[in-house]
Amino acid sequence: MNINKLTGQIIGAAIEVHKALGPGLLESAYEECLCYEFGLRRFRYDRQKPLPVEYKGVKLDCGYRLDVVVEKTVVLELKSCEKIEPIYPVK
Repeated sequence: MNINKLTGQIIGAAIEVHKALGPGLLESAYEECLCYEFGLRRFRYDRQKPLPVEYKGVKLDCGYRLDVVVEKTVVLELKSCEKIEPIYPVK
């Protein structure tokens, strides 16, 4: 599948979940529902995929996990927050 089409469909699934649940839940709830939505759309995905760190030729388990990997192509890092804080000043 074309990457632009795939990412568009992923965003659509995320919007669908957000419309149904609204704000204020834990990331784990959004992840569960989003992955359910991916299943309905017949996307292949992996959840909480370990990401080892290699340092000086040694693979170290630093506890990194990718929240969701869709179609072995797109990595999703899910975040839940009370409000969006400005990072950069608006000019």
